Amino acid sequence: MWKFAKEWVPSIAFAILLALVINTYVAQAMTVPTGSMLPTIQLKDEIIVEKMKPLTDFEFGDIVVFWPPLEGNKDRYVKRLIGLPGDTIEIRNGTLYRNGQAVDEPYVKDKMTYTFGPIAVPAGNYFFLGDNRNDSYDAHLWPTPFVPEKDIIGKAVFRLFPLNHLGTIE
Repeated sequence: MWKFAKEWVPSIAFAILLALVINTYVAQAMTVPTGSMLPTIQLKDEIIVEKMKPLTDFEFGDIVVFWPPLEGNKDRYVKRLIGLPGDTIEIRNGTLYRNGQAVDEPYVKDKMTYTFGPIAVPAGNYFFLGDNRNDSYDAHLWPTPFVPEKDIIGKAVFRLFPLNHLGTIE
């Protein structure tokens, strides 16, 4: 028994430590809990979230995982990045406008049935909406519509499950 412990405990401890470091700082798997990103991401899809924020350039259209600015919330959200710091966002007549320009969004499930803004995204903050716009609890409904950079967890980059949709997420 002692021989087994002497041989395997250091390797097992190293593997556990390595898994914790990867899960905390590099990448993490998560299950998508809602249909707010339909049709891009389905309810219960398993995705990989790349968490190396210092090496990541967040761009308009990225799918991002973050902690929303909702008091008492304990759930991570998965939404599409719509507004970067300094952008002005407006929704009218079913169309998203970013900095005064209409945005082509082929990933949106249905045309938006609400109006919003215009609002300017403050420095150090981001603005997110779900692809299932009319059925997504996102920035257009939150009391504070902006997510501080510190609350971003990472970018959704790969779908693990279901296997027939295995691959990168766009």
